[in-house]
Amino acid sequence: MNVSIISLGCDKATVDSERLIGDLVGHGAQLVADPEAADVVLVNTCGFIDAAKQESIDTMLQVAALKQSTGIRAVVAVGCLVERYKRDLESEMPEVDLFVGFNDLDKLVPKLAELGLMVDPVATHPGVRQYLGDAPHIRYLKISEGCDHSCAFCAIPLMRGKHRSELLHGLVAEARELERQGAKEITLVAQDLGHFGRDFGPNGTRLPDLLDALLLETTVPWYRLLYVYPSGLSENLVELMAREPRIVPYIDIPIQHASDSVLKRMRRPERQNTIRRKISLLRTAIPDIAIRTTVVLGFPGETDADFRTLCEFIEEVEFERVGTFTYSEQEGTIAAEYDDDVPAAVKSERQEELTEIQRIISEDRLGRFVGRETAVLVDGTNEAPDGVYRHVGRVQWQADDVDGVTLLSHGEVTKPGEFHRVLIEDNRDYDFYAKVLE
Repeated sequence: MNVSIISLGCDKATVDSERLIGDLVGHGAQLVADPEAADVVLVNTCGFIDAAKQESIDTMLQVAALKQSTGIRAVVAVGCLVERYKRDLESEMPEVDLFVGFNDLDKLVPKLAELGLMVDPVATHPGVRQYLGDAPHIRYLKISEGCDHSCAFCAIPLMRGKHRSELLHGLVAEARELERQGAKEITLVAQDLGHFGRDFGPNGTRLPDLLDALLLETTVPWYRLLYVYPSGLSENLVELMAREPRIVPYIDIPIQHASDSVLKRMRRPERQNTIRRKISLLRTAIPDIAIRTTVVLGFPGETDADFRTLCEFIEEVEFERVGTFTYSEQEGTIAAEYDDDVPAAVKSERQEELTEIQRIISEDRLGRFVGRETAVLVDGTNEAPDGVYRHVGRVQWQADDVDGVTLLSHGEVTKPGEFHRVLIEDNRDYDFYAKVLE
């Protein structure tokens, strides 16, 4: 059976897709990149926001339409959207042959066997996570599933369930496999990395323990942390980051807002002073750290004064980067019961204003690295018409996909996944311009 997968949504979903395909390959399936060459096409759906839901539905319909002119025998939908809306999807989308939610993924192989698609439903060898992208030096390691936070606006617990940590030995084995496949940078992801191990009991493994094990058992040069809530940022973690150069000086801390009244309505565990203290802790211990955050604009009840408070906090703290989202109601969440009283136009205006404020801050904050020598990880070739900066990479203060890039002025740097020593010559907005020294 030839199988192909279309993975939508976040990097955590990408990990899910690679693990799922690995399991199918362990049962004798063959992975093919082109859906039209597959017997079975999996669509890993996303249900986080309305635009993602629509993209998932459109993708399922597009793949189902391919069945009419190709050898595709079955279209299978998995992922967040399926977990939340399986019954509705089954009744409204008969074009899709199979819907499998997270809690039923162990039934996927038997169901495919029932359809006559899985020749041998007994695993022929242990499933090895498969690589699905085009940059094998950049990989993600999901260390836990689900979320125990009760944020009013978020549907993740409805789709992913309660928080469950992965076992340490399994994560270490997976990281070693990623290294074998060429990983030079592994980014740890979860809904909240700081929650890792809390379900193991008071004396169980925690995030610093996992990082220690990964550093000991692999030689991967860069480890990066995404999505650590301020409440989960422990002194032990900060101390480890400060002394261990293979954990890059970068962290993503979603704060969502800075007005205490909005944070309270959002049911966030932190308040402005808590966030301020945690940022201070990081910058005192790791002066060169780059801190990224995300905020939600136009949450029900957000006043002009709340927005001004947020802007003032952003200007005071000076995050290196801020991602902005406008609030959209998600069915089944606590906030769905609130009156969505901020007009869409006002949400957009606030997003535009804060984005411009942050653009100036980012350019200024990142400007402190100009004149530095540092390492760059090459990601690919730049197609910019000037022909001067011919390659694209990232320095340690830039995460894959969500941040800016570093453009390299050296025509001989051609291999993605290589590290080079560079001199940062300039920065514009979120990007660096660098000269290769080697």
